[in-house]
Amino acid sequence: MADQIISQTMPSVFLAHGSPFLLDDQQWIGELKTWADNMPRPRAILMISAHWEERPITLGATATVPLIYDFYGFPEKYYQVMYPAPGAPELAQRVRELLGKDKVGSDPMRGLDHGAYVPLRAMYPLADVPVLQISIPTQNPKALFELGRALSPLRDEGVLIMGSGFLIHNLRLFSFHPEAAPEWANEFDHWATDVFARKDADALLDYRSKAPAVNIALPTHEHFIPSIVAMGTASDRVEPVTFPITGFVGGPHTKRSVQFG
Repeated sequence: MADQIISQTMPSVFLAHGSPFLLDDQQWIGELKTWADNMPRPRAILMISAHWEERPITLGATATVPLIYDFYGFPEKYYQVMYPAPGAPELAQRVRELLGKDKVGSDPMRGLDHGAYVPLRAMYPLADVPVLQISIPTQNPKALFELGRALSPLRDEGVLIMGSGFLIHNLRLFSFHPEAAPEWANEFDHWATDVFARKDADALLDYRSKAPAVNIALPTHEHFIPSIVAMGTASDRVEPVTFPITGFVGGPHTKRSVQFG
């Protein structure tokens, strides 16, 4: 891929992906579609979803295989959703070159999980952009930031690097009939906004001790850490940082999504 002429550098992003119910939320679908339409069209997408943690870093299918319906007790229609995006074997080869072939595994039958296909179905509904999903190999912030830096050259090759998770993720506090977001959630959202806007790597890498109400916002950390990879891809670049989607869903869960570049 690197030797092909690319007309425009791609941004990198972190997005809140939502549950399968997102596909019934026309406002959220519209926000995601508008966001995608306002970005250059990617040649391929590299997806880092909160729902795949595996060590060492592993590449998913490079051909179209069935989706992973990694949720339970939902209405049957959500298990019938399809997203037959093309595989991205050239991108897989390039990732191996960037990270070291001996450090990257493969799982050729692993399809896209809902952290990947739910937002992609809203953003690129024709499923006509090749997609490669890679696993999260660690929860160590510094290692994830360095992973982002290593993957950053892909942005200049037409690849949209996409971290998918939630900046706040506490399902025990989720409500289908929420009142306004609590003060602690607003404080966490404001803190994250400031950190990303300034690309403050020191604060982000130490978020477990510096972010307000972090233990309430993140009982577990897998949904937050894709944001660290995303900012790592932007660490050596002078570029704008924007927030294409904001607001809250289900009570304290911020929908804030971040675009670097």
